[in-house]
Amino acid sequence: MKRFSINWLLLGILSLTLLLTGCGGGGSSSEADSGESGKLVIGLTDAPGDFSTYSVDVISLTLTKMNGAVVETLPMNTRIDFAQYTDMTEFLTAASVPSGVYVKAEMLVDYSNAEIWVEDENGNLVQVPVGNILNEAGETLTQLDLSVHLEGRQSLRIVPGVPAHLTLDFDLNTSNQVDLSGAEPVLTVQPILLADLELDRPKIHRVRGPLADVDTGGNHFDINIRPFHHRFEHQHRFGDLQVNVLDETVYEIDGATFQGEAGLAALDAMPIFTATVAIGDLRRVNGRFMFQATEVYAGSSVAGGDLDAVKGNVIVRSGDQLTVRGATLMRTDGSVIFRDTITIHLDTETMVSKQLSTGAHEISEISVGQKVMVFGNLDAGESSLDADRLRMLTTVLNSTRVGEGDALVVDLMKIDGRPVSVFDFSGTGTTEATDADPQNYEVEHGALDISQIAIDAPLRVAGFVTPFATAPADFTARTLVDLTEVPAVMTVSYETGSGNAFSAISADGLTLDLTDAGRFHHLGRAGVVVDLLELGVEPVIVPHADDDGTFWIEESGTLQLHTSFASFAADLEARIDAGGLVKKVLSSGDYVDQSGVLTSRMVSVKLL
Repeated sequence: MKRFSINWLLLGILSLTLLLTGCGGGGSSSEADSGESGKLVIGLTDAPGDFSTYSVDVISLTLTKMNGAVVETLPMNTRIDFAQYTDMTEFLTAASVPSGVYVKAEMLVDYSNAEIWVEDENGNLVQVPVGNILNEAGETLTQLDLSVHLEGRQSLRIVPGVPAHLTLDFDLNTSNQVDLSGAEPVLTVQPILLADLELDRPKIHRVRGPLADVDTGGNHFDINIRPFHHRFEHQHRFGDLQVNVLDETVYEIDGATFQGEAGLAALDAMPIFTATVAIGDLRRVNGRFMFQATEVYAGSSVAGGDLDAVKGNVIVRSGDQLTVRGATLMRTDGSVIFRDTITIHLDTETMVSKQLSTGAHEISEISVGQKVMVFGNLDAGESSLDADRLRMLTTVLNSTRVGEGDALVVDLMKIDGRPVSVFDFSGTGTTEATDADPQNYEVEHGALDISQIAIDAPLRVAGFVTPFATAPADFTARTLVDLTEVPAVMTVSYETGSGNAFSAISADGLTLDLTDAGRFHHLGRAGVVVDLLELGVEPVIVPHADDDGTFWIEESGTLQLHTSFASFAADLEARIDAGGLVKKVLSSGDYVDQSGVLTSRMVSVKLL
């Protein structure tokens, strides 16, 4: 068995959110083990990519203390499809860990049974054979040891009674390169991991598991965590999480919708260990992190219960028949299957609901592009499903602005990561002439401010497709993000090593020379990847004005940390002058498209 170790500050496959809340009485926060423990809640997410499924097995997830003690936080092997977590963070486990200072997190990922599907240039889904999944040395990848060092300003201190937080951000697109030129796709994995101790860029969080307890007076309930697609067993291996609710929280329980107090009362009436999912925000309240749910699902409204379930996007509608693309099938026996497409049959008895809505909805609303979760019974061939219930889910558009003025018109590139070419918009408009035009896709933005969004600006729009046969508008936005304002991750590799990777090195910044660049020479930003070779300018990495950050040099298996960019630059220049060859440069921060400048507090350089 080949195992390929990577020891980098950056890694790009998913994102872990670790919420650490110290418990127990007061005590020392020394480096030694105090004998007390803190509660560690770990979650997983990912940045958007072109993978329809990216299922691998996470074997272990450990934290290492400054004194060398290692703590395992994952109670059992967990199968995870990272491609399904581009828009939210899934709580993975709540573990008790000893208090102290932690300097490394390490994850072991098994690719030997990986199921990875990608889209080719025509939008067709193709599977990557396991034997074609390679490490950066070109060797078949079976297991991958990933670690992130948490030192300097990135050190993680757990003190009893004091909450701490750590996010490890992964990006499928930036870390994986697919070669589709041959008969079968070849995937090269060069993982990138970014550590962040602050909740500066929060995503929606999700917790899943059997219902443990409901406190109607305290406006909260507890879930025994059973993440991803683990069966809803009564075991307590993954720990529990308290879910706080508000008057605005929306509930769907056994297909019926509620809001606020009525919803919590309905949840309280459900049997103990009822399958439950809560979605919301992780917030700091009075100095402590709390999970506040905006939506709750329970009973038969949760996939993996009494009905089979399908999740994907509608690419064609013909009468009461839908074709759903990128379908994830969740069977009542707990199995999870991926299908390219599946046919959904609607009828007058199909119950329709909408995420974050308690209103009445009809099958006539379901249109092309809409992301859906459908409950019903799959046929024997698992190619079609008779819909008992259908839930319209928040749908995400990747686009660029093409129209000026008060209207928001965009050139639509992808819907939930799928190329617009796979969607048939016939019938979406009030007439054939008003069917949705992806090159001039009209978005109803309501009160969302678009005055500062420039023409050609890349946009990420989340909301719902306009009901079928009613366009224009084509889409109703709930949120709108100008991707020029989103932090970026830069990755440049030099497979054989280069002594000319930088055309300039100084305390003011690093200027990269891409002449010798290898497979990776890209900038990733919220799922939008730019080839640095096509920008026409040399990329420049500059520090913040205070010169502070975490800057790493790896050479001959040794890591050197600098917290000053000036000292880092001087050390790097000296090593290259002494014959060091640059193999990889990784950095994250705020990128300015016009100048090609990345302002960063994190840079990692690997030398041969």
